[in-house]
Amino acid sequence: MTLPQEESDEALMQSYAAGKQASFNTLYSRHETSLLRFISRTLGRAHQQHCEEVFQEAWLRIIRAKDSFVPQGATWRTWAFTVAYNTSIDWLRNHQRSPQIAEQAPAHADDQEWGLSPDEAALHISDAALSLQHAGSVEEQAFWRAAGQRLLHCLDELPDEQRAAFVLKHEDDRSMDELAEHLGIAFEALRSRLRYGTHKLKQCMGSYLQALEGAR
Repeated sequence: MTLPQEESDEALMQSYAAGKQASFNTLYSRHETSLLRFISRTLGRAHQQHCEEVFQEAWLRIIRAKDSFVPQGATWRTWAFTVAYNTSIDWLRNHQRSPQIAEQAPAHADDQEWGLSPDEAALHISDAALSLQHAGSVEEQAFWRAAGQRLLHCLDELPDEQRAAFVLKHEDDRSMDELAEHLGIAFEALRSRLRYGTHKLKQCMGSYLQALEGAR
């Protein structure tokens, strides 16, 4: 028996715009967890009490845009993450200092050793460390829990826009060109934010990063 094909996010959004509430419910259930996690990490631990507030505002913006949404090459997920990114940055701008402009981090000879590339700023942190679901002995679980907590601390130390750009790249894993276009910033500005943020995370994570890279 052939199973029915799952509707795409883009089709669901258009169906919702046409008046089908169930389509929105499906979209929400598919992406609720990932968008909430993204907003939580973007705001940082100092603002966790406002995570639900920003999360709800992001979904309100998605709802308001239902009639104007038109797929234009990128996925609905990328578009929705961009909405969540902008909502988070707007909240941070309105409730604390203005996000700092990322400076250009210098190139380092050990970039390749640490898994970094200038174009991707690819510091791939294992989700196991963040979700604390790494299997193994009690000692290993304690190590991964500590690594996850260290990563969250290091992310908190980044300027707001560097942290948000890094988390968005990690969550949605789109090309630099796509992210720059959807964020409405220059490619070099995005690259600078990611590269500088990645360099700071590399320094902050220290030996934990070597273990995380070795587990990939």
